[in-house]
Amino acid sequence: MLRQAVVAVAILAGMPALARDIVVDAGANAQERLQAALIEAAPGDVVRIGAGRFELTDGLSLDVDRVTVLGAGPDRTVLSFKGQLGAGEGLLVSSDDVVLRGFAVEDTKGDGIKSKGANRIVYKDLRVEWTGGPKATNGAYGVYPVESSQILIDGVTVKGASDAGIYVGQSDMIIVRNSTATHNVAGIEIENSRNADVYGNLATHNTGGILVFDLPSLPRGNGGDVRVYRNRVIDNDTPNFAPPGNIVATVRTGTGVLIMANDTVHVFDNDLSGNATSNVMVIAYRDAFTDANYDPYPRRIVISGNRHGRAGFAPQLPGGEQLKAAFGGSIPPILWDGTGKDLGLRVTDAVPVLSMNMALGAAPETAKPAPVTLDGPDVPQRAAVTLPPAMEAAAR
Repeated sequence: MLRQAVVAVAILAGMPALARDIVVDAGANAQERLQAALIEAAPGDVVRIGAGRFELTDGLSLDVDRVTVLGAGPDRTVLSFKGQLGAGEGLLVSSDDVVLRGFAVEDTKGDGIKSKGANRIVYKDLRVEWTGGPKATNGAYGVYPVESSQILIDGVTVKGASDAGIYVGQSDMIIVRNSTATHNVAGIEIENSRNADVYGNLATHNTGGILVFDLPSLPRGNGGDVRVYRNRVIDNDTPNFAPPGNIVATVRTGTGVLIMANDTVHVFDNDLSGNATSNVMVIAYRDAFTDANYDPYPRRIVISGNRHGRAGFAPQLPGGEQLKAAFGGSIPPILWDGTGKDLGLRVTDAVPVLSMNMALGAAPETAKPAPVTLDGPDVPQRAAVTLPPAMEAAAR
C-alpha cells in the first residue's frame, strides 16, 4: 500500500495543475490586484478582467506562458493609464502562447500593448486609444509585437498612435486582419518582417494607411514576402504628428499604401481612395546607412487588381502644385521614386504611374517626374500564412 501511495503522489506531482480563472474586478487597488494576478497566473490560467474602468498608475507585465487575459469587451473593460507615472507601455508580454482578448487600453505614456520575443501570441478584440486625439506626446505604438514568430492580430482598433497604430517588427509568420487603424501617423506597419498577410482591414484618417518598410541596422533585416489585400485604405488625411527624427515623420500626409526597401510584396484587391498624395507609393530608403547587408531598393513588387478612387489631388511633394496642374488637377494614383534599375516592379492596375526619376540619396528637388510603365515579371505569390489551429481557435 505504501508503495502504491508513493507512486500515486509521484504521478500527481508530474501532472500540470488544473487551469484556474483568476478574476479581477474594478475598484480600489486595481493596479496591485491586476499585476498580482498576472504574476501569480500559472500556464493554462485565464485572468478575467471584469467590466468597468481600471485607473492604473504604472505599466503591467506578463511573463508566464499559456495565459489568457480576457476582458468583458473593448468597450466594457477599460484599462486607463491617464495617471501613469512612468513612461513605459501599458502592458508588456514576454511569454509564449498568450491570448489577449476583449479589453481596451487608453492613454499610455508609452506604447499601448507590447510583446517582445512572445511567440504564438493572439491579439483579439482589443482597443488601444489616446483619447485626446492625435498628439506628438502620445505613445508611439498601439499594439506592438516585435522579435516574434506566429502572430495573429484580429479585430483590433487603434487610434492616436504617434508612430504606428498596429506595428509588427522583426518577426515572421504574421496575420493582421479585420482591424481598424485611424488617426495614427501610420495605420498599420510591417517592418523588417517576413511572411505577413494583411487583409480585411480599414486604414482611414491616418497620415499613411499601410506601410511595409525595411530599415538598416536592426537586429533582423531583409523583410519581405508580404501580401496586402482586401483592405480599405481610404481618406488618410491626418497631418503628420510624429515627433521629429522619427522615421515615420517623413511620411507624406495622404499616403495610402507605402512600400519602402522591401522585397516580394503583393498589393492586390484593395479599395484605395481619398489619399491626397498617392494611393500607392513605392520608394527606396533614401538616407545614408552603414549596414553592409542592407538593400535600400524595393524589389519584386506587384500591384494588381486594386480599385482606385480619387487620389493625388493635394500631393505633399516638392512642387506638388505644379505637378498637379501638369496632370490636369491630380497626379497619378501610383507613385514610384524612380530610384534603381531592374527591380522587378509590376503594375497592372488600370491607372497611370508617375516616376520621380530620382537618384539614390538625391534631394526631392532633383526629381524629374514623368509617366512610366512598370512591367516587371509577374512574381508568384507565396502560400497564405497558416498559424497553429490553437491560435485560430482562440480568435473565434
